[in-house]
Amino acid sequence: MDIIVLKPGSSEEALRHLLKKLESMGLKANVSQGTERTIIGVIGDTSKVTENEEDAIRAMEGVENVVRIVKPYKLASRDFRKENTEISVRGTVIGGTKIQVIAGPCAVENRTIIMSIAEKVREGGATFLRGGAFKPRTSPYAFQGLGEEGLHYLADAREKTGLPIVTEIMDPRDLDVLMQYADIIQIGARNMQNFRLLLEVGSVNKPILLKRGLSATIKEWLMSAEYIMSRGNHNVLLCERGIRTFETATRNTLDLSAVPLLKQLTHLPVVVDPSHGVGKWDLVAPMAKAAVAAGADALIIEVHTNPEEAFSDGEQSLKPEFFAALMKDMRPIAQAVGREI
Repeated sequence: MDIIVLKPGSSEEALRHLLKKLESMGLKANVSQGTERTIIGVIGDTSKVTENEEDAIRAMEGVENVVRIVKPYKLASRDFRKENTEISVRGTVIGGTKIQVIAGPCAVENRTIIMSIAEKVREGGATFLRGGAFKPRTSPYAFQGLGEEGLHYLADAREKTGLPIVTEIMDPRDLDVLMQYADIIQIGARNMQNFRLLLEVGSVNKPILLKRGLSATIKEWLMSAEYIMSRGNHNVLLCERGIRTFETATRNTLDLSAVPLLKQLTHLPVVVDPSHGVGKWDLVAPMAKAAVAAGADALIIEVHTNPEEAFSDGEQSLKPEFFAALMKDMRPIAQAVGREI
């Protein structure tokens, strides 16, 4: 008993009675009210629900059907929600017909550089600005980001360009300050299974971009999304950014097969990060085009005005003129698959 479907036109009183019944059984409920039907996702250990208890739920007023989901990720499952989730961020929708493009530097280095990059990517056609204020680095001696100062610069760039900003969280203690600045909060690959962090961002009303872990399976990735959604935040974006394999010719192996597979398994929007997927700027464009053809809802692409001097990931960053050319090249591909950029 994982999903309860109510009959069209069921009363609020019947819904309240059902929720009270579930609470008495030690279960919680997530109510999704669609245009035709109300669907209740049952949260908790439903394996302990007996057949008689399930039959009692079926017999309650307003209940049309009770469904068990074999998949361990209930709320993220396509079984829970048939329609694609669309997430609106400052009026820009991710998950709809238009493919959104998130662009910007790996790290916010100073105000002048981030303002310049923001203007360039907006001119090139980007719809969001990315930039790391808190940077997870393999070496403790590498540039770790500007922290709150970097968030100030991102906010200034948003005010000047109108681009909503995407930036990463590493520590739950930084959540309050990120809530003040970020439009989308990113969970990086290294934190995909930081369950405490996932639960914390699940309790806020802010879209979460969840990157796939370095060696994570699709199931593990979706279970991490479930952690966030179990706390009530259903605005989750799944970002494929390459996985670790035996291949060393590229930084990672960009798993584009994950895109159509996720479209079957989940209703959540799918984002592709070709920059981290390949780690080489001259391979970013072909993989970005392939991601569009595969059905991605958004792309996240690293762009820098002077990659040679970038504090991090310069080797995978496009110069603004190459980014603008890529945007132009992707438009007919998007059109061919019934989308637009």
